[in-house]
Amino acid sequence: MNTQTLAIIKSGMVSAVGLSAPATCAAIRCGLDNIQETRFMDSVGEWIKGSSVPLEKRWRYKSKLRRFIELAVRETLSGFDRQEISKIPLLLCLAEKDRPGRLDELDESLINAVQDASGLRFHANSRVISNGRVGGAEAVKEAFTLIYKFGHPYCIVAGADTFLTPGTVEAYEEKERLLTSNNSNGFIPGEGGAAVLLGIGGNGAQPELKIKGLGFGKEAATIESEEPLRADGLVQAFKSAFSAAGLAMRDMHYRVTDDNGEQYKFKEGNLAVSRTLRDHKGEIDFWHPAGCIGEVGAAAVPFALGVAEAAARKGYSRGKNVLCHFSNDNDDRAAIILTFAENGDG
Repeated sequence: MNTQTLAIIKSGMVSAVGLSAPATCAAIRCGLDNIQETRFMDSVGEWIKGSSVPLEKRWRYKSKLRRFIELAVRETLSGFDRQEISKIPLLLCLAEKDRPGRLDELDESLINAVQDASGLRFHANSRVISNGRVGGAEAVKEAFTLIYKFGHPYCIVAGADTFLTPGTVEAYEEKERLLTSNNSNGFIPGEGGAAVLLGIGGNGAQPELKIKGLGFGKEAATIESEEPLRADGLVQAFKSAFSAAGLAMRDMHYRVTDDNGEQYKFKEGNLAVSRTLRDHKGEIDFWHPAGCIGEVGAAAVPFALGVAEAAARKGYSRGKNVLCHFSNDNDDRAAIILTFAENGDG
């Protein structure tokens, strides 16, 4: 059991249903969406539906991602002065390098662009992690190292992504992965940015939502393979996260997942739960923000952590222990265990 924990101090969000964390979380809680017809057509000539962010002006491509990050990070750091911010590393999660339609030049230069646009300066240990949804969990793991080993007071885990680009929409529509007029087994392409500020916590009188365990796995039967799915990778991730947290599936009250409407993801999550639940328990409810904000790829982890933190803090969560899990299109799988705990409980 790992005794080190990190508290989710604050979050920031920019999504199709809100330009702040409170607005986005309220919309997700109510099950609202902003799904509209896009400028893309499917193979039978019908407009593809998507979930786009209503920014103040028409930003394009890399500039749009930069704007997502800037707004989310600014919200997360409200109340901090420039000297404090200069000690905080920014771990920026972006799409996988081989993701269809991925925008060009998504690298460390995007952090510099965010700094220039915002006027803020982050610590030199800031970096980009280009591994899609699971990249967010990898960033959380690195945040533990930066805070506990290198002594940073806080760390920001942020993510930004868009599936609403011609190359991405075309590629996933050809693979029959999008929800369209002639395909019910698909996802709504979305976009957005989110950030969470992580720290050791314990400075206030209120309980905090804390990250207690992380786990990773590898799945042979990926979404585009023909192998029979047993959810081995997600099971591996669950078991590692439970071991680190000193908890088990029977202790979980609900899940927050990256389920996006594809049958594969729903089946994989349910298989992993059934294979790790050793004692009889009622249904473990699951929340899937993508149902409201669309598929947000590399921003999935900070969105999930922010949604869980808001639910715990405002008292509408399903309980104190939360299982978050994420799957890439390739073999990468990850799980994060959260616990709403009194300060000093670890």
